[in-house]
Amino acid sequence: MMQMKKKRSGFSVHFALLILQAFFVTNVVGQTYDQLVEFADQKMQERDYFYAIKNYERAMKIDSNSVEILWKYAEALRHYKNYPKAELYYSKVYSRENARIYNRSVFWLATMQQYNGKYDEALETWKTAKKVYKKDRDSYEYLKSKQMIVSCLWARRAVRDTSDYIVEPLPQPVNTKNAEFAGTIHNNKLYFSSLKADSINFSEEVYTADYSIQIYSADQEDSVFNNVMLEKDVAKKGWNSANGSFSPDGKRFYFSRCNSAYECKIFVGKVEGDRITDIDSLGEIINEPGYISTMPHCTNVGEYEVLFFASNINFNYGGLDIWYSVIKDGNQYMLPKSLGSDINTPDDEICPFYDTIENRLYFSSSWFPGFGGQDIFYVQNYNFTFKDPVNLGLPINSSKNDIYYIIDQENDVSYFSSNREGVQYAKNPTCCSDIFTARLPKEPDPPDRFESLADLNKKLPVRLYFHNDRPDPDTRDTIASITYMQSYYNYLKLKKKYKKEYSSGLSGDDAEEAKEDIDDFFVEYVQQGVIDLEEFLRLLVIELEKGYEIEMSIQGFASPLAKTDYNVPLTKRRISSLINYLREYQGGVLRPYLDGTAQNGGRLTFVGNPYGEYTADQLISDNPNDAKNSIFSRKAGMERRIEIQSVSLITKDSSYAKMDFLKQTHDFGASKKGDILTWEFKFTNTGKETLEVTDLVESTDHLTYELSQSVFEPGESGSILLTWDTSEASGITYCRLTIHANIKGGKRELTLTSEVH
Repeated sequence: MMQMKKKRSGFSVHFALLILQAFFVTNVVGQTYDQLVEFADQKMQERDYFYAIKNYERAMKIDSNSVEILWKYAEALRHYKNYPKAELYYSKVYSRENARIYNRSVFWLATMQQYNGKYDEALETWKTAKKVYKKDRDSYEYLKSKQMIVSCLWARRAVRDTSDYIVEPLPQPVNTKNAEFAGTIHNNKLYFSSLKADSINFSEEVYTADYSIQIYSADQEDSVFNNVMLEKDVAKKGWNSANGSFSPDGKRFYFSRCNSAYECKIFVGKVEGDRITDIDSLGEIINEPGYISTMPHCTNVGEYEVLFFASNINFNYGGLDIWYSVIKDGNQYMLPKSLGSDINTPDDEICPFYDTIENRLYFSSSWFPGFGGQDIFYVQNYNFTFKDPVNLGLPINSSKNDIYYIIDQENDVSYFSSNREGVQYAKNPTCCSDIFTARLPKEPDPPDRFESLADLNKKLPVRLYFHNDRPDPDTRDTIASITYMQSYYNYLKLKKKYKKEYSSGLSGDDAEEAKEDIDDFFVEYVQQGVIDLEEFLRLLVIELEKGYEIEMSIQGFASPLAKTDYNVPLTKRRISSLINYLREYQGGVLRPYLDGTAQNGGRLTFVGNPYGEYTADQLISDNPNDAKNSIFSRKAGMERRIEIQSVSLITKDSSYAKMDFLKQTHDFGASKKGDILTWEFKFTNTGKETLEVTDLVESTDHLTYELSQSVFEPGESGSILLTWDTSEASGITYCRLTIHANIKGGKRELTLTSEVH
């Protein structure tokens, strides 16, 4: 939860602090290492992380080689939310003891890397963590490591996308150098929780045992909040009060009240004008003895009045889960029901908020794919069935903790709390949360067609993977009989066989590591490819529904196990399997665009480049008797794929010229070293503007070209004759010519392939 700290002002407090500081400095000079560590440990127990850090630092000046002090220092930094420095010291700990002494050193190192937005580094560290915890595959650490691998893969792509929301922190007097948490909007007032002291002077930071979090309100006028007032009716000395929520009729006020150990219960009071009276805790149906119940949100869900809340009551999935209770007659609370395993996870799910307009439940979680820490998600309500959480994305979410999302429907603005960079702070840039607003621009400029596809291209490339010689083995057909998704699910069923075959001949840790490599490959590449495909297709449908004609470029690849004349048709089948899936996607929503029968004029066409094994890693085994490496290895698996490379607009009235080739690749098959290979590529300018070829770039000095001319009027055709000297080529190889011209995308590529002996 939140650290306990208090700020006071006034000469007497400030003077007393100076005396205490002088006394402390005088006495620490003679303190031993053990005394400093003991004092710092005590401060950690008191959640006084600032002074714990200071004393660990003094101890480190005496002995900086102790792994124990490095670990304790890293732990204090993490609790103080100094993520960059915590990452550094967890790295120091793990590099010395490899999680043998401090089992979670690699766990927290990966977590801090993720919090710091270093998704590539975090991905590799989570893979290491998964191997560290593999002996207990049911443990939280192992399951979390697996889940965060998926999360980092998701985040690496998601950071490319930013929604149009404008996110800004609320100014003072709401946000301060302490922490503020969004609560609810009612009668044009913002009710929020804060660590504010009674003083208006926040220049000093003071820790006291009786410090508490309380609920405040601020009047809203023209989107500006003023007149911040403590809600004295719900405040109670020595207790933390937070998470305010009004009943739909405005007659009841729900909130959390927690003791100094953050053992929380939900309370309710009657609303009488500006007063909240008759405050009492809810019964044991909600506040089950021995468990935490907190973060109430009271709302209407259809014809029912419902209280959503977070709790760790019995039969939870781990940490705090989200539950709900139907309320009858304003005071009868039905037995709570969990939202189930589609929402609740081994981590905390917190801060429920229900949008009655969109019928969506918003919440925060650190388990589902996100940017780091707690992210905000929403789920649609299907008759009290909630599943498939959607991440709100950037800039609402960040790599830090993003929580307490609420919507002010009347003013079309959302509020949430975050400890991202940009908050007000005294010592640590991410120590404390502030309240942020998120709103769309009042009159956003609609993107033009090319800008829309630029956003879609951010999702590319999408890479999809196949089992050896699939789909449709032992054939030279170029058309697949099944869809990609059928091939994909058949591929997943083979994962156990891959692990067995790839680890054959190995034992102990070597065998386990080989199995982990296969696990990682399926998660990081095979399964992630389908996740990327579904998100790409969702956005593709949106663009086609605008009536655009879109051309999709797909490349196909194969491992070098089979011969060239077999692999090229195989890659064509793989491309064909994707097109088959597109025809069936969401009950055939893309079919009219594929057939050219869409009423809005939209159309989807393809450019396929079946490279076969020409771009494959030539170190991969091509020995059919070495199935372990030629079929079941990670390297071989990564070569058997197709890639959606790009999408571009086909526009009838485009200001661009168009350079349409009959084909852009040619395979010579087998050839002898030293052969001079030639091929002529023909094209036509099908645009309405003059085509100008500005540059041609060869991939090798052994490739030359002859361009028939450099300027082509609309409707005029031309050719490029390529000559390839294979005297320096060997094995399965290719060469490429890149054409630069005034066409959409700016360039085209021509490719020659051959198996040179």
